[in-house]
Amino acid sequence: MPITARTVIERDSLFRGLPAPTLERVAALAVRRVCEPGSVIFLQGDPGNALCGVVSGRVRISTSRSGGKEVFLNVIGPGETFGEIALLDGMTRSATATAVGRTELMVIPRDGFLMLLREEPQLALHVIQLLCKRVRWTAEQVEDSALLSAAPRLAKRLLGLARQQGRETPDGTALHLSQEELAQFLGISRQVVNQYLQSWKSRGWIRLGRGSLVIGDRRALLNLSRES
Repeated sequence: MPITARTVIERDSLFRGLPAPTLERVAALAVRRVCEPGSVIFLQGDPGNALCGVVSGRVRISTSRSGGKEVFLNVIGPGETFGEIALLDGMTRSATATAVGRTELMVIPRDGFLMLLREEPQLALHVIQLLCKRVRWTAEQVEDSALLSAAPRLAKRLLGLARQQGRETPDGTALHLSQEELAQFLGISRQVVNQYLQSWKSRGWIRLGRGSLVIGDRRALLNLSRES
């Protein structure tokens, strides 16, 4: 049986806990969209004309520095929403969103969503909470970049991704993520990332695969992530 728009929306972190009538109104606005691997959902500088939620697959959020260098900001997984900043302030997209693998989205148009916000105070409160969460996350990334060396930053990022998107296995928490992606997330070279991962592998903290890894000793990475 296919999953309904209502089911997807009530599982999304932004809408979870809202009253049933509000969920029905949100579901009525949503349109399903399937994106093929590597396809661009929106570009940095595009109009912010919709809010997107991930049904399945993953979405990479990135931005470009001067000279065209791409910097990865985040990976959005199922049950998470993205694109809310430009949607709310009416300005252009602050980052680029790209499908990682085949990805299905729920897309909610801006006009309908803003009208709903005016009429549903509880939904507005949920959006405020989401924005606060984004601000705290951004502040934490800036603080980490300023205060932590590469190894603690890498350990902390792995643990964060494990919480968001990890899949529990008998050997630990599995993540589908390449070393190149990790390097771009942190703004360091792939060689440096590989050096640390190989060291952690030799200690039994992680297991490495092709484009993936398994965290076997979360406590060891947690202790490392707390080092200044």
